[in-house]
Amino acid sequence: MEKFGVAAILALVAMQACALDDEMAELAKMLRENCAEETGVDLGLVDKVNAGADLMPDGKLKCYIKCIMETAGMMSEGTIDVEAVIALLPDDMRKKNENSLRGCGTKKGADDCDTAFLTQVCWQKANKADYFLI
Repeated sequence: MEKFGVAAILALVAMQACALDDEMAELAKMLRENCAEETGVDLGLVDKVNAGADLMPDGKLKCYIKCIMETAGMMSEGTIDVEAVIALLPDDMRKKNENSLRGCGTKKGADDCDTAFLTQVCWQKANKADYFLI
């Protein structure tokens, strides 16, 4: 099943979770671990989101999402590079999601962590069935 996601973007906003090659899986793991360590997020929250829960407005989770997005090149100086995100999507996922991604744009928040979070909330609402975080 293809997943539409946050940061599995590290160069890939979306990917087949089961089809990640070893190198991409290792990059995703490293990104997850580094951002978790940097922010102190409870990775249980990430797991809950991946199990279908709505994103929760936890401060550390917000900054974890920002860390993932910045490290993956999806966000810079508080602005989401939607076109870069769309360009990373496989063709079938691009067709399915590009309009909603563009529609979300950058949802400005109180700070960069909040901006990343609010943008991800919009993405999740646009395609909850396929949404995930790394």
